[in-house]
Amino acid sequence: MAQEVRGVIAPGKDEPVRIETIVVPDPGPGEAVVKIQACGVCHTDLHYKQGGISDDFPFLLGHEAAGVVESVGAGVTDVAPGDFVILNWRAVCGKCRACLRGRPWYCFDTHNAEQKMTLASTGQELSPALGIGAFAEKTLVAAGQCTKVDPAVSAEVAGLLGCGVMAGIGAAINTGNVGRGDTVAVIGCGGVGDAAIAGSHLAGAAKIIAVDIDDRKLETARSMGATHTVNSRASDPVEAIRELTGGFGADVVIEAVGRPETYRQAFYARDLAGTVVLVGVPTPEMKLELPLLDVFGRGGSLKSSWYGDCLPSRDFPMLIDLHLQGRLDLGKFVTETIRLDEVEKAFERMHAGDVLRSVVVL
Repeated sequence: MAQEVRGVIAPGKDEPVRIETIVVPDPGPGEAVVKIQACGVCHTDLHYKQGGISDDFPFLLGHEAAGVVESVGAGVTDVAPGDFVILNWRAVCGKCRACLRGRPWYCFDTHNAEQKMTLASTGQELSPALGIGAFAEKTLVAAGQCTKVDPAVSAEVAGLLGCGVMAGIGAAINTGNVGRGDTVAVIGCGGVGDAAIAGSHLAGAAKIIAVDIDDRKLETARSMGATHTVNSRASDPVEAIRELTGGFGADVVIEAVGRPETYRQAFYARDLAGTVVLVGVPTPEMKLELPLLDVFGRGGSLKSSWYGDCLPSRDFPMLIDLHLQGRLDLGKFVTETIRLDEVEKAFERMHAGDVLRSVVVL
């Protein structure tokens, strides 16, 4: 039987979000209803609100979430009612050319729930953010979007692996292949950049250089494992990174801003045959120009990292175990916990750079 719950809706471009009653249908084949316990406020949700991703309003916002499976539809075997899960926005298909070649983290046919949640007042269909829509008491997802993890972890930190923290850690470990003794530079120290720093520290990097224009963020980056910081308002980051690496440049440079200017900095701040990882999200109008001879002559790898090239079924349980062992402090990413009706204020604090992550606790 369909249920009515509260959820945070973005009704139109740049309009304030509001709480509405939404209708969550019973799960169909391959689907699951999840009772949400916590959900992080991610910059991607703000992009949805601003119309920067699509114009399929109204959106049911929220996607960095953890909770408990309440019910499942026909054919679901990987999760069951009562399982504690982190939601992911890349339910792999197992059948596309990437999956069949043993590279499911590149799956080209990820999927979401077939049914739509709706507004109780009008019956209008909602577009769930990243196919999840977790600023709600309950949500409907594809069962493959549910990843079981150890229920000993708190929901408010577990959910962060659902997007930003996984994107950053994965950019370092999965995409950048950061290893013991490497030198790493991270340009942009928001949530994703700080997660890349934490991932590099976890992987055993010898030197981790954090670059940002905000001293507050650089201080936070140190707490995540950065060994050196560079304020790029005060000094040239390329020269500073070279100076800190014996004149060579870093083995891996992770660009967590998504702008042509900072990408160029990353390109020239790496060592010969080094790796650049782009994890910052650019906007459609941005263009990059580099001398092709420099691209050829410097060698190495220029990579993009989408969701940290993660495989949720592999990476989420591993990172939760590391957190529970005290080797990865996910709690450092949580600046504050809030209620559903405080999401609009959380967007304002995010825009001002006052928080690393606000987390809605239900």
